[in-house]
Amino acid sequence: MALALCLQVLGSLGGWLSLYISCCHMNKHRSYEWSCRLVTLAHGVLAIGLSAYIGFIDGPWPFTYPGSPNTPLQVRILCLTLGYFIFDLGWCIYFQSEGALMLAHHTLSILGITMALVLGESGTEVNAVLFGSEITNPLLQLRWFLRETGHYHSFTGDVADFLFVALFTGVRIGLGARLLFCEMVSPKPRWFMKAGGIAMYAVSWGFMLSIWRFAWRKSIKKYHAWRGRRGEEPQREHPGH
Repeated sequence: MALALCLQVLGSLGGWLSLYISCCHMNKHRSYEWSCRLVTLAHGVLAIGLSAYIGFIDGPWPFTYPGSPNTPLQVRILCLTLGYFIFDLGWCIYFQSEGALMLAHHTLSILGITMALVLGESGTEVNAVLFGSEITNPLLQLRWFLRETGHYHSFTGDVADFLFVALFTGVRIGLGARLLFCEMVSPKPRWFMKAGGIAMYAVSWGFMLSIWRFAWRKSIKKYHAWRGRRGEEPQREHPGH
């Protein structure tokens, strides 16, 4: 069983690394980060779809059955995601592209997924955390690609920012608090899985504070720009004055 899990994780790691190399070859005029972001986007979309199917259709329901034995489908998506996080953590360390908070997030994700696979349980809530963590990923990558191509300061950029902040607040902070509560009061999950849940939620709050500061600064800037345009309108209507 352990050998089968290791082979699945290694296969996943090789797959994501191969996709990254292919993206680098197809986008030679772009930066390495561009290719890495494409891989991240692909993983995000795949992880959202699979984790949503597991949580909402295949089951079990994470808010009711935390600590349940892993299902075969949960094991497959956890192995797929573990390979990705190993790849991305290695990329971030090598290129020194991320701060301590993102490195902590990836490290905790790797430890949490590994423990769920080794124990053969708690895949239910780990899958739910994966869904909550990745639900904002496509919007995060869209914002970066818009910025890189010079289209960020547009209506599309504003919509992407709004949806990103709203989803992060509602899902990762709001629903995340509910999931953490269910994890804490349930007698089934191991104590170190509960501790990992607290640590992941603390990391989410670290991201949330940065996001709120960004949203506040952008709102103030938009407000001042709007006031400036309003102030110019009377001058255009009455040029003689």
